[in-house]
Amino acid sequence: MIAKRRQTIVVVGDQLVAGHGDGRGMGWVGRVAARTYPSAPEADFHALAVAGEDTTGLSERCMTEACRRFSDDTENRLVLGLGAADADTGISVARARLNIANVLDTALTQEVSAFVVGPTPVRDADSNRRLAELSTGFSDVAHRRGIPYVDAFTPLRSHPVWQRELAASRSGTPAQEGYGLLAWLVLNRGWFEWLGVPDVLGED
Repeated sequence: MIAKRRQTIVVVGDQLVAGHGDGRGMGWVGRVAARTYPSAPEADFHALAVAGEDTTGLSERCMTEACRRFSDDTENRLVLGLGAADADTGISVARARLNIANVLDTALTQEVSAFVVGPTPVRDADSNRRLAELSTGFSDVAHRRGIPYVDAFTPLRSHPVWQRELAASRSGTPAQEGYGLLAWLVLNRGWFEWLGVPDVLGED
């Protein structure tokens, strides 16, 4: 039997990638990793987070930091956990699209498989209008390259649990249930297909 190559999964994003506000300290990345290990015990997760980072900051550091974790001996995978900061920093949708396109094109050139998780809704209505446009733009950038994209904005925008946890948070982050919802979206929007493994738990 041929042994499977180890998979190095680098997740780059903002405070949600770090799991800020989660009393269990797992965030969505930890929950996705816990669900992934039974199907892919050879996978190694690395969460690289910068709180409040927009796509310009992400694009400047992403591949440099990710490549420090990658190896010629592993199957290298990149997950972008896009945040909401672009809605507040004045970056245009066109610029934000270009930032993400540059990261994904670099990953493709380096034969790194990519997966994109879009931004989540916030409490502010004006910011959410911009985030809706950004999410649509990011989805188009990913799909044009054949890269899976998880629309986290649309299903969570009016979700009562997500909104309740944001309202209760001083920092604007979700708590345990909110992170569980985000993890569920990731796991059920092509995650296991992207990894090339079955969901052996099959709970959802």
